[in-house]
Amino acid sequence: MTRNPVIKVRNLVKKFGGFVANDKLSFDVYEGEIFGFLGANGAGKTTAIRILTGLLEPTSGEVMVAGFDACRQPEEIKKNIGYMCQKFSLYEDLTIRENIMLYGGIYGLDRKTIKERTERLLDKLRFREYGDRLISALPLGLKQKLAFSVAVFHEPRIVFLDEPTGGVDPLTRRQFWEMIYETASAGITVFVTTHYMDEAEYCDRISIMSDGRIVALDTPSELKRKYDARSVEDVFVKIARPGMKHSQETVAINGLG
Repeated sequence: MTRNPVIKVRNLVKKFGGFVANDKLSFDVYEGEIFGFLGANGAGKTTAIRILTGLLEPTSGEVMVAGFDACRQPEEIKKNIGYMCQKFSLYEDLTIRENIMLYGGIYGLDRKTIKERTERLLDKLRFREYGDRLISALPLGLKQKLAFSVAVFHEPRIVFLDEPTGGVDPLTRRQFWEMIYETASAGITVFVTTHYMDEAEYCDRISIMSDGRIVALDTPSELKRKYDARSVEDVFVKIARPGMKHSQETVAINGLG
């Protein structure tokens, strides 16, 4: 069966002055796939994700996301993706219901659809009785679940998750991954970065970056076989050297404003 790539990257290069953050990256990500994007701090992950989400223009190379060109059509890309970052992205001074409806409007959904999906989401998360509670009153685990649900509220083709389970307890992490599986089974591609190597084992495929390059890309089981390793963490330790470019990449990215 032919798989449909929803992300297609060929020879992606991104430079900040003389510093090369992404060095000739090439990979595909397929529809409904859970794709893990791993790398040490400073490996170039943040830069690549900003390009894939239409926030940063590549220096050279071809980048297609949801059928749109990252150089010429970044706004179209933004309409077809969801994004959840490691820093909490909902409005703490609004209620759960207000946040959901606000983002529905930002995503361009009509009022009827927003109302129907909001009620459905509150039921699904068992938040109905808390719908009028401020986000600031929720524990971190519930905030993360809600943030993910809002990121896919408009049923995007791809959702990008940047360290989505940082700081939450093991039970919440497991529940969060159940939500990821459910999302992927609905045909939405999940592109996830994580520092938890046990979570990388749950991905269909993973890539590992080091010093701006992809040094490995395959299924977790195949990578473990190839590198004679017992776990993805062992594979990571063997091939992903700690990034010496961390401070340079951070300065370069922050310098963009």
